[in-house]
Amino acid sequence: MARRAVVTAGTGGIGLETALGLAKAGYAVTVVGRNADRGAQAVEKINARGGEPARFLQADLSSLDEVKALGERIANEGELAVLVNNVGAMFADRAEFGGVEATFVVNHLSPALLTELLLPALTAGAPSRVVNVSTGAVALAKKVFDHVEPPGGYYGFHWYGRAKLANLAHTLDLAERLRDRGVAVFAADPGGADTTMTDGTMRKSKIVSPALRLMWPLVRRKFERATSGPASQAARSSIVAATDDTLTTGQLIGVRGTPVPPVKAATDPRVITAVRRLTEQHLQLSHVPDGVSN
Repeated sequence: MARRAVVTAGTGGIGLETALGLAKAGYAVTVVGRNADRGAQAVEKINARGGEPARFLQADLSSLDEVKALGERIANEGELAVLVNNVGAMFADRAEFGGVEATFVVNHLSPALLTELLLPALTAGAPSRVVNVSTGAVALAKKVFDHVEPPGGYYGFHWYGRAKLANLAHTLDLAERLRDRGVAVFAADPGGADTTMTDGTMRKSKIVSPALRLMWPLVRRKFERATSGPASQAARSSIVAATDDTLTTGQLIGVRGTPVPPVKAATDPRVITAVRRLTEQHLQLSHVPDGVSN
């Protein structure tokens, strides 16, 4: 029986290319997304290449209630070998999902919750892997995590980087907590690709701080160059993280498919502790799974 893999936001762009790579590696892939038509097209594309049959599960990953239902469904199906949390979103204007700032929900709380719910299935399927998709935008993020929202005005790009920084710190923390459970945990930096997110939100100057807006023509050109590559190339880091048996848990896989050092803030004990507290508070997680030590 083929080992199972789940890829969130897997109906297009980097997620679909990741799903294709995992299918090629022999996994029975489940792609998760909001749009049923796009899901059907993704499954058709994966299945056209042969291998284990793929499937689509519909879920709005901006809703923690839907994430919970998704996680419970997949967990009840038994062993899981790979979870790729590919979901990500940037918003030009501040928004909320379930009363919590949207960027933090989609880029951190949603994948953190899904991972938590699937840990029993991943443990049962060990050796197994969790891959959380990161971004270079973490380097420009505010590093204060006393609250979900940082001090100062709302600027989509910086808040996106901060939410991804929280998720990166959480990823490295989780790798340590699961080190003896047979579940390896990785972060993957795809670099940039021409996707719906980069073609839309990143063309608006309001997403950056006022200082960067003064240089918007230069900043925009840099964004365009950084996000002009194909999604197939950007998926490489996630595919390597999910399949390369030579890797050691807790690594960040860079755009060239090799381990790279994470930003220092992601390994700062103060950041890790603050992110853990926020995560537990908003996901109502009062403990880690049985047998996992802090």
